[in-house]
Amino acid sequence: MARVVVTGGAGFLGSHLCRHLLDRGDEVVCLDNLITGSLPNIEGLFARPGFTYVDHDVSTYVWVPGQVDAVLHFASPASPADFERIPIQILKVGSLGTHNALGLAKAKGARFFLASTSEVYGDPQVHPQPETYWGHVNQIGPRGVYDEAKRFAEAMTMAYHRAHGLDVRIVRIFNTYGPTMRIDDGRSVSNFIVQALRGDPITIYGEGTQTRSFCYVDDEVRGFLSLLDSDLVGPVNIGNPDEYSVMDLARTVIEVTGSESRVIHLPLPVDDPTQRQPDITQASTRLGWKPEVDLETGIARTADYFRAKLAEV
Repeated sequence: MARVVVTGGAGFLGSHLCRHLLDRGDEVVCLDNLITGSLPNIEGLFARPGFTYVDHDVSTYVWVPGQVDAVLHFASPASPADFERIPIQILKVGSLGTHNALGLAKAKGARFFLASTSEVYGDPQVHPQPETYWGHVNQIGPRGVYDEAKRFAEAMTMAYHRAHGLDVRIVRIFNTYGPTMRIDDGRSVSNFIVQALRGDPITIYGEGTQTRSFCYVDDEVRGFLSLLDSDLVGPVNIGNPDEYSVMDLARTVIEVTGSESRVIHLPLPVDDPTQRQPDITQASTRLGWKPEVDLETGIARTADYFRAKLAEV
């Protein structure tokens, strides 16, 4: 059993991570200021032994009393809709927040785990993307606030590793989906499912030929824990290597939900990546990890969640 601090623990990924950590017997201290997280995401955890929630913005000084064995830094808005809505907060949590979380790990002698992203690859010119690829990012574009915040976070993490001998892990997360995503999340899976369930037109940006690799959240978190428990510093890609066009995703959502929604096309956003597919050689060979949930099954589970959420509105 370990005592683990999870920043951003009330968010989509963070809430699932908190649950999996508790399931394996760890104590969890969840830090979140609820800027994009939600208490309903973690309401089922409050009654569980070993769970503590602290309302805190990690862009300010972070301190947790008592023993801490690991600090998992998942705090950050990650939806494209947030990039223009709260760009300064995204930059601050990636820089100041990472610095503060690293400081806590250093003070406690704890392992530090950084949730980075495939967005560090930008609009990639190498396909699929291995961890050795340095990326192709427009740092002054609207997506740059997230891309560069995570690139800086990786640099800061490795600086602490080299300068202070801090034990660190870095994961690069590819498109992940599943229950507890926000209805207004702005990512393609949640957008398409909500639109399909409502019978609204499914909005595809551009022609829909751009590709993504979608990983179900339980698979993703299982990969996180494999990396956390390993001796591999990283960065390590954790994502599903099955590649789908956005149009393929829309068709799958329509089929799985039984929707009669039609597809409409809107202008492509600035710097929208044309391809995104992880090379998971490291994860499979060094961690023994690979995704298990196929897209149709994952979409069906996620649609069940959104169907229930929409019924509450």
